Amino acid sequence: MQKTLYVSDMDGTLLGADSKVSDVSCRIVSALSARGALITVATARTPATVQPLMRDALTLPPAITMTGAALWSRDRECYSEVRFMPEKDVDVVLDACGECGIHPFVYTLGADGVLEVYHAAYALNHAERSFYEQRRSLPLKHFHLGTGLPAAARGRTILFCALGPIHHTDSAAAMLGERTECEVMSYPDALMPDTGILEVFAPGVSKAAAIARVKEMSGATRVVAFGDNLNDLPMLAAADLAVAVENALPQVRQAADIVIGPNTADSVARFILSDFESSAAMPPESR
Repeated sequence: MQKTLYVSDMDGTLLGADSKVSDVSCRIVSALSARGALITVATARTPATVQPLMRDALTLPPAITMTGAALWSRDRECYSEVRFMPEKDVDVVLDACGECGIHPFVYTLGADGVLEVYHAAYALNHAERSFYEQRRSLPLKHFHLGTGLPAAARGRTILFCALGPIHHTDSAAAMLGERTECEVMSYPDALMPDTGILEVFAPGVSKAAAIARVKEMSGATRVVAFGDNLNDLPMLAAADLAVAVENALPQVRQAADIVIGPNTADSVARFILSDFESSAAMPPESR
């Protein structure tokens, strides 16, 4: 029997204009999951924000967080897998960011399972300040501003995330592409297109690679992926069915097999409901 794994990006895709999962989407996702549907998220967010945002939506497979650098078990509230950065690349990333005039948030995993996030500058730009204020009080994440990366945390570094003018983040990404084998992405913020987001992970880290692991773990035979931004393109390319929301960037819509309604209309949840019901109604020999 065909078993489908549904994987959705969060911001701009599953989340609405208020950056929350609507009550309607929560009800649909929870009801389908209770019936055995395999639904999860693949996001650049950390468990610190995924857990509260998805609180009212039941999902069964692990959440793919930090763009695939970590799998998060929602029911046990712990990491089931983490990919750490090679220590030799840590200084390379910091140096490149410094040369391009940006200061990354450096995410490390503490011994207690809480993310310890370091930012070398006390003064934050507008995008960094907004990013920090939205996350500063989360129980699964601690921020340390004006603090360099401690030596003891170097081997437990998961990702670098920098926010600044997009030409700065693009320059840093190009530089790192020449100096390391790490996975590097620079893409525009969905709400502030002039602001770039630079993300750097260990070699081999991606949403697509993490989806492949979750697919194997869950026994799925088909993957349907939903996205809206450039960092979703690899997972859409790896899916059996690539779905873009109406508000997706043009490149994402062009790469998708199907374009559905916007993220403001519960389009992802409604599509999953329709697809799941269609599969359930098919005769066994057709599945």
